[in-house]
Amino acid sequence: MLKRYQVLLPDWLEDYIKFLSDKYDLSFSEVIRVEICIAIINTISMLYPNYKFGITPEEILNMIKKDVQENMEKEEEHRMLSKIYFETRKAIEHRFYEEKKKKKK
Repeated sequence: MLKRYQVLLPDWLEDYIKFLSDKYDLSFSEVIRVEICIAIINTISMLYPNYKFGITPEEILNMIKKDVQENMEKEEEHRMLSKIYFETRKAIEHRFYEEKKKKKK
């Protein structure tokens, strides 16, 4: 379920998100969601190096490079985004689990 939030962005960040939106033919909101997910995957991979992702930050970068170089089909792009969202959700659940274990100690 998607929820609506208002986020204040500096001009330079808005420009970059618009750039990505145009480049990948995604909505402004979609770009923000994907960028947040990629940041979360990177952060959690550093906080919990033993956690096994179904996709690594390097694989995400390679998929993005492939999209730029080969103009990935919309269906394949959708699968890539779905995988990023799914793996981000699993990583967040793992972090919540780890934090809950810390609190019990």
